[in-house]
Amino acid sequence: MMPDHKHVLPHALQVPAIKKLAGKRIILASNSPRRKEILQIYGLAPEIVPSSFEEDLPPHSFQDIHEYPVATASYKAVEVYERLVEQDPDDPPDLVIAADTIVLTHAQPSTSETGYSVLPQISQELLEKPASKQDNLRMLLDLNGGVCEVVTGVTIAFPILQAPGYGLKSIDERSLVYFADNPRHVVEAYAEHGEGIDRAGGFAIQGVGGMLIRKIEGDYNNVVGFPAASFFQLLDMMVDEEPDFLDI
Repeated sequence: MMPDHKHVLPHALQVPAIKKLAGKRIILASNSPRRKEILQIYGLAPEIVPSSFEEDLPPHSFQDIHEYPVATASYKAVEVYERLVEQDPDDPPDLVIAADTIVLTHAQPSTSETGYSVLPQISQELLEKPASKQDNLRMLLDLNGGVCEVVTGVTIAFPILQAPGYGLKSIDERSLVYFADNPRHVVEAYAEHGEGIDRAGGFAIQGVGGMLIRKIEGDYNNVVGFPAASFFQLLDMMVDEEPDFLDI
């Protein structure tokens, strides 16, 4: 007897994609409490199966750095999908959701009204997690009064009849984060606080780090770690365009 998976919560909007997810085995290939919480807000409570992918792709190998988090998310999704099929061929996942969020340096806008689309093309640098509080302070002082770009790659893996037995679909979501021109003592206090140590870019917008931010341009949830609106639009598109999606 197949288990009845209850990953769709009662408050979820009854749109076609959500209806098709009812009773399906939904996996989040991440241990991130933020991604789990964002999905639950919108009515999904997936099974948590963190990926064991090393996340060691060389960023410089990508012609467009925005492809880097998408590639990482894809490797995460495939690793978890294949592992779960091998563990229990009789109860394979119906949907594996994987994500990877990076922070990039960005051009300084000329005014606060400068739009995303007109910012100049520049060589963007990847801002990793700071190695120490001192490194976090250096990173935040560089960002202070400026702007960075947060990019999340999201990949879904789902069963198909053709080899290799699963299909992949990916999106990337981009948001700009504008830092206030904070006094140095505020930046130093935040670095000493320690919240930013385990965060790409060295800050958490949903935490105390929100004090440093003047505004964002784009999806707030994307900056937190998961672009829910675009993710659900992707599911709706798949239901519209792929007749067998979630039916295999």
